[in-house]
Amino acid sequence: MKNLNSTKLFLTTAILCVFAIMPVNAQSRFGHSRPSGRYGTVPPSRRTYDVNTYYGLRFGLSASHVSSDAPDLNGSSSKTGLNVGAVVGMQLSHYQPIFFETGLSYIEKGGKSKVSGEKFSIGLNYLEVPLLLKYSAYVAPATAVEPFIGGYLGVGVSGKVKDYNHREAYSSFDDGYGANFKRFDGGIRVGCGFAYEMLYAELGYDFGLSNIGDNAFDDTHNGAFFANIGINF
Repeated sequence: MKNLNSTKLFLTTAILCVFAIMPVNAQSRFGHSRPSGRYGTVPPSRRTYDVNTYYGLRFGLSASHVSSDAPDLNGSSSKTGLNVGAVVGMQLSHYQPIFFETGLSYIEKGGKSKVSGEKFSIGLNYLEVPLLLKYSAYVAPATAVEPFIGGYLGVGVSGKVKDYNHREAYSSFDDGYGANFKRFDGGIRVGCGFAYEMLYAELGYDFGLSNIGDNAFDDTHNGAFFANIGINF
């Protein structure tokens, strides 16, 4: 419940951030779209933008956890992992610097826990496709602030559940042996990016909505903070 309340607070703050930043001047992401007409002589409602597409590479870290009603699937202590991927963004409007961003990434999620005094580590590694709306506010020379909100879809490709007390390890997604997880995951992704020329950095949170546990009577969900750096070109 504590994790859920923190997530709701984070989501609410991120959404407010989106609507607070959107009215900031009509300029856009540096290097990706520029308003037509001389700035200051064309009313913001009449300015238009060159429609552009950008490509990016991302690399970073995540701090994830698994919240579950089932004790053997609950990994409420955070576990760090790797993120790496590529994205493509497409501008949706001639009148606003709004982009749709998607791509493909590899992300390591999971969590750590103790069950009856025994230590466990849960590894859940996914290939994920983001589906994001991003607003690019040009706030200084060559600098943009870019809040985003949307979702993600993922499929589990590898991972181990490690039982440290018995020195055993088994696949997180194998049926028929120990606790296991479903391969499909999906949820909400929110955050904010910062662009300076070609350089890019972002912070965000994945709020898993899919029940990834093998027991339909117990709710099991992923949650992950992430921090990435990269380039856009």
